[in-house]
Amino acid sequence: MLPPAWQLYLRPHRFPETPAIYRIFLAVLSGAILSLSYRGSFPSIYAWFGLAILFASVLRTSGRVAFLCGFLHGLVFVVTCVPWIADTLSIHGGMSRAAGWGVLLVIAVVWGLSTGVAAWAIQRLSVRSYTLALVGAPFLWVSTEVYRTYLPEVSFPWSLLGYAPSENPALVQLATITGVYGLSFLAAAFNALLLWSDCGEAREAKRRIRILSAVVAGLLLIMVIGPRFVPRGEAHHWARVVQPNFPENEQYVGDWYADHKADMAQLQYLSLRPSVSGVKPDLLVWPEAPAPFSFQEPHFVPYISKLARDFHNPVIVGVIDWRPETAEVNGTPRVTMAPYNSAVMLNAFGQRAFLYDKMHLVPFGEYEPFPFIHQVVTSVSEEVGGFHRGKNRAVGTFSNGNKFSVFICYEAIYPGEIREFTDRGAELLVNISNDGWFGTSAAAEQHLRMARVRAVENRRWLLRDTNSGITASIDPYGNVTRAMRRDVRDSADLPYDFRTDQTIYVRFNDWFAWMCVLVSAILVGITFRKEKPAR
Repeated sequence: MLPPAWQLYLRPHRFPETPAIYRIFLAVLSGAILSLSYRGSFPSIYAWFGLAILFASVLRTSGRVAFLCGFLHGLVFVVTCVPWIADTLSIHGGMSRAAGWGVLLVIAVVWGLSTGVAAWAIQRLSVRSYTLALVGAPFLWVSTEVYRTYLPEVSFPWSLLGYAPSENPALVQLATITGVYGLSFLAAAFNALLLWSDCGEAREAKRRIRILSAVVAGLLLIMVIGPRFVPRGEAHHWARVVQPNFPENEQYVGDWYADHKADMAQLQYLSLRPSVSGVKPDLLVWPEAPAPFSFQEPHFVPYISKLARDFHNPVIVGVIDWRPETAEVNGTPRVTMAPYNSAVMLNAFGQRAFLYDKMHLVPFGEYEPFPFIHQVVTSVSEEVGGFHRGKNRAVGTFSNGNKFSVFICYEAIYPGEIREFTDRGAELLVNISNDGWFGTSAAAEQHLRMARVRAVENRRWLLRDTNSGITASIDPYGNVTRAMRRDVRDSADLPYDFRTDQTIYVRFNDWFAWMCVLVSAILVGITFRKEKPAR
């Protein structure tokens, strides 16, 4: 047990003279602790108290120290939560390890700036009132997540705070109203409540502890008993999903199809073999894959068309679609072939009936953001970027009249963009992805858990097919069915169905997130108003 003096010293909000270095240490520690909820076994417990440490470090200090604490919290969180970015860029992106870490640090700095501003704002509010600061903290935190989501060119809303509490089947249902941002608000508010219960006058201590105890009891009740009341989606359809497990960074030299004849024959068998569970799949899905699948490739077109005819049902497949576009080269207009990361649906007759071009490309992977960054990245690697953005959130129609949409890979982390598909009439969501770039890191699991929240936000079945895992079916309530191990070539029949209802989140988009931004702006504005002298 710590001596009483140290117990007091660990409460910096009581002591304005607490050394800045100690506050900075707490902020760095809080970033590292919070990242534990997004790694390993993904224990959400750290998200329920990790931010309280950051909030404690910025109360009753200077604005500069508060900003630095918030900045370092964000930077450390990114570096410890998504270090796989550096590895992916260096192993698969053709960059040196130093350049890969440089890109990771750019992302960390962008993230850190937002948390730095939030910490600075909390400090300004604390000058007026601790209670005001802690009431404002969750609004300010959600505002940082809006910044990360809507920032032009380099947005990266990966592992937002709300994804940790979303692991609970009951709590995640809140996303149908507020999106993931409501879950972030819930976790941030609980962190603020922890600190509030311990920063009042001694005579208020018992009352605040009683309030905290009541909130804890209520949350535990919801988290323990609530999942029993969450239904499981009833499926009347089955999809055959194929996990090709092609190796990454393979060079397409020579006659690729002749060299991979056995691979393509095996994929055909996995697509058409009788169901081991006795069901009859009525949809075939192939993922985004590191293979020359393109309708401009003369070997691929007859192969995939015949596969659709033999399957007797629609086939969705990820392709690279090349199209002629006019661009100026040294002042002279030239026609060039532009690549799009796309998804195609073929009908039972083997004809193309749907095309979607990926709209939100991966910065530094599928394109280089901003002219200056473009020059820097291309100077260290020729393997990064080059894709063109799509322009339409397409909704397709199966022969039975049901509507669907496909989104590709990284797009799964953008709540407001995925809801547009549902708002336009999609009754089923399909996510195709190549997560093999992530290797054995936590990224594939992080990606799946974020996609799961999209299913709940939209109350839609979500079929997720990947090159090497994690392939799964997610029902409208967030229940996940996994059928294949990672890094194996296989196929499985996964349940799905169609729904036409709309959630509050689908109807009103990020209304809750923008409300938090508005409240944050008002609160920060209050800190610049001069208090009237008492008469």
